[in-house]
Amino acid sequence: MPQVIIFNKPFQVLSQFTDTENRKNLADYITEAGYYAAGRLDFDSEGLMVLTDHGPTQHMITGQQWHKTYLVQVEGRANAQQLQQLRQGVQVKDYMAKALNTEILAKKPGWVWRRDPPIRERKNIPTSWLYITINQGKNRQVRRMCAAVGLPVLRLIRSQIGALTLEKLLPGEYKFVKFIK
Repeated sequence: MPQVIIFNKPFQVLSQFTDTENRKNLADYITEAGYYAAGRLDFDSEGLMVLTDHGPTQHMITGQQWHKTYLVQVEGRANAQQLQQLRQGVQVKDYMAKALNTEILAKKPGWVWRRDPPIRERKNIPTSWLYITINQGKNRQVRRMCAAVGLPVLRLIRSQIGALTLEKLLPGEYKFVKFIK
């Protein structure tokens, strides 16, 4: 049976176990041998990563049938038209990126931890919090999608992959979970 680890990747940590530039990476947090990331998160993104010791499981988790949900803080007041554009699809580099679901939140969710360093705040420019669900997961996709509709991303936290969630893990914490297909 495949073993699965969920990990809350902190801000500015690489989604790999080695680095030639001596930046923080998975090896600074995860001591288990033989595990590989099922997908990546950008250096500046935070949140849920899934690791497994089983190649076919790794491939399955990164596939399009496993939806990925992100909590996104953007610069500006998001509106229904921008969210509709994300759902209809926007051109990002050489492909069409489409959100399966989008939602504007009234305020930052209570479970969100403080980031160190904090995001830049501009007194005259408000921010919005969104949930965005996708099934592609290409490099910097959510950031590029939001920028395409005029919403630069300030903070991006992956909160869910398929049925797997952060489960109240703090940044840098991990745990073994029962694998659910």
